[in-house]
Amino acid sequence: MQFPESWLREFCNPPLSTQALAEALTMAGLEVEDLRPAAPPCRRVVVGEIVDALPHPNADKLRVCRVNAGAHTPDGPVQVVCGAPNARAGLRAPFALVGAELPPAEAGGAPLVIKASPLRGVESFGMLCSARELKLSDDHGGLLELPADAAPGADIRDVLRLDDTIFTLKLTPNLAHALSVYGVAREVAALTGAPLLEPLIEPVVPLHDARLPVQVDAPDLCGRFSGRVIRNVDTQARTPAWMVERLARCGQRPVSALVDISNYVMFEFGRPSHIFDLDKIHERLVVRWGRAGETLKLLNGNTIEVDGAVGVIADAQAVESLAGIMGGDATAVSDATRHVYVEAAFWWPDAVAGRSRRYNFATDAGHRFERGVDPALTVEHIERITRLIVEICGGEPGPMDDQVLALPEAQPVTLRVERAAKVIGMPLAQAQCADVFRRLGLQFREEPGLIHVVPPSWRFDLKIEEDLIEEVVRIVGYGRLPDLPPLAPIRAQPQPESERSAHAVRLAVAALGYQETINYSFVEERWERELAGNADPIRVLNPIAAPLAVMRSSLVGSLVQVLRHNLDRHAARVRVFEVGRVFRRDPMAPDTASSVAGLVQPTRIAALAYGPADEPQWGQRERAVDFFDAKGDVEALLAPRRPRFVAAEHPALHPGRCARIELDGRPIGHVGELHPQWRQAYELPHAPVLFELDLDAVLGRDLPLAAPVPRHQASRRDIALVVRDGIGHDALAEVLGRDPSGLVRSVLLFDVYRPPQPTADIGAGERSLALRLELLDDAANLTDARIDAAVAAAVQRAQATFGARLRG
Repeated sequence: MQFPESWLREFCNPPLSTQALAEALTMAGLEVEDLRPAAPPCRRVVVGEIVDALPHPNADKLRVCRVNAGAHTPDGPVQVVCGAPNARAGLRAPFALVGAELPPAEAGGAPLVIKASPLRGVESFGMLCSARELKLSDDHGGLLELPADAAPGADIRDVLRLDDTIFTLKLTPNLAHALSVYGVAREVAALTGAPLLEPLIEPVVPLHDARLPVQVDAPDLCGRFSGRVIRNVDTQARTPAWMVERLARCGQRPVSALVDISNYVMFEFGRPSHIFDLDKIHERLVVRWGRAGETLKLLNGNTIEVDGAVGVIADAQAVESLAGIMGGDATAVSDATRHVYVEAAFWWPDAVAGRSRRYNFATDAGHRFERGVDPALTVEHIERITRLIVEICGGEPGPMDDQVLALPEAQPVTLRVERAAKVIGMPLAQAQCADVFRRLGLQFREEPGLIHVVPPSWRFDLKIEEDLIEEVVRIVGYGRLPDLPPLAPIRAQPQPESERSAHAVRLAVAALGYQETINYSFVEERWERELAGNADPIRVLNPIAAPLAVMRSSLVGSLVQVLRHNLDRHAARVRVFEVGRVFRRDPMAPDTASSVAGLVQPTRIAALAYGPADEPQWGQRERAVDFFDAKGDVEALLAPRRPRFVAAEHPALHPGRCARIELDGRPIGHVGELHPQWRQAYELPHAPVLFELDLDAVLGRDLPLAAPVPRHQASRRDIALVVRDGIGHDALAEVLGRDPSGLVRSVLLFDVYRPPQPTADIGAGERSLALRLELLDDAANLTDARIDAAVAAAVQRAQATFGARLRG
């Protein structure tokens, strides 16, 4: 919300400086995000009247003007050379006198000092200025034309009110009542006690009986619809300079007189309205929900298709406007328009919310209506628009039409004074609370210790007791809250030794060379379908952007998108990770304080590696990161616990380079290389490797147990077993280590051999696995006989389980 301070002070003018006023608004919850002057400094720039403008003798595009600057030109008009196309006799424009200082061309530069100098052989004593030269706008197509009644010689800063300040407020969605200058003034009056100038809007006398039939078929879309016909309007009338100035300082460029009037009243009172070309409307207007297949070309040039969830205003032939958001091009006013229909309505916030974002644009009207606009003043605001149209464009107004179908019912809200004092943290008297509500213009009824408040029509945010408590504290003043230390006892919560913190896990992954990223929990539906195999993701009811429409059930898509973002910026080596929640359906999930029935949101950790396995160095050749690098990172992250890796499949991963990670017999995640199909689909030069784990499983750790140093030396024996290709090393090592006597302490694979051609020892479809068995007896030295017996028993177990045999 942006507006000039001078406009605000016309409604409420407290005895506060600009800075003090901004501080008061910010401390009341209406954060002043920016304060800036309406125009940069300039000196000795006055109103100049061009007495005459003659062609330059030596240049076709220049004119030699004589300029009257009142008391600044006591010897009569001075000669000025000007190249503006609109320089003409009688025009009044900003005139920089000799010695004047204009704003610098670039920020931080020195002011431009005007000197007397010849231009193409003709002396020029000063400069006539455009809006761009005064840094008022980017318009440099000609001189800035001033009102005809501007006195020659008057300071331009006084004439154009350049010593004004532009306020920019950052408003939260509950402050819809402050989305207008009058709404902010109402807040200022409540905060400061300064009188509020109530606008006096007198009805315009109708000059004819013409009406446009309007039929409202959807009271759940439109609760009130008001309108009026105005005939014989001069649409080519010029918008007054004062209105153009105020709109510009509100950040709105002028369009045409009718559009500017509608926008002006919106900024003034917060009500969007729309003006139709009456002659382009067929028979009548119908307010209803859209129908599938209907299309509408909007004022911004976009053609959209509506459906039953979008409100529209239609005539007898087609849809003409997107209800509460934007008008249609077919009935837009133009220079040829003669008769208009002015409309102002109350659109239910739920019927407007999110509709414009479906079509990838936003409007001031939609921004206001989806938060709530006062339904009580549609007629008064049309009267205000009508009077401005008649004063600026002429015309003959007709009678007012006003249909009231369904308006919000104000539900009383009760404030308990004792509870308000407890929540706010300072003593409060009932009289203080009542005074706050009185200053805010709220109707209320008192009982001992209780105040029953009926929200006014312009307050859509007062629903529960906490809303009233907030009103009390922000009007009383946050600055009056006592500075008291917390009284709650502080007890240290010991961290279980068998569990590490998520922060410690982050540090551990970072120590492996990964950088943390933070991504949105809502993602593209394509990521869920392709990378998570989730055909029915949880949808976001009101997404911040159309592509981010579903909740993620995996972190893989987010990391792939981070990789693409980095590759677009020519990063050759990327190692990133994320710790975040995922969201998926689970019919067995109960309804708890932290979850919804049928939905779960566990926390997971995922990491992605791409490019060279290590930073470039002279000591080793560069190689690409592979599955075993990611597998090693998982083992390092879970150490000293030893996970088991089982060949598996995952929608996002290469079917032959993917493993399910199991810990204590329970699956906790996957590790692997991105599927070639998705590497190509997401335009990646090479396939990254990645892993994703349940964070709860990673947080757990085994407590260290003291063990005596072995008193005897371990023995090692190497064996080579021939097994079928389908037998995995993990399964074989588990069987070999399953020693009833407890002598076999570890099994290590150190070689794999598969001959080019079948041999006598190793047949087709077989391979040789060389393994090292470590044996130890804590109680006595091992003898060769015991060692041989334990090794033979291990080989026998492998033979019985997998058909393995010793290689000859």
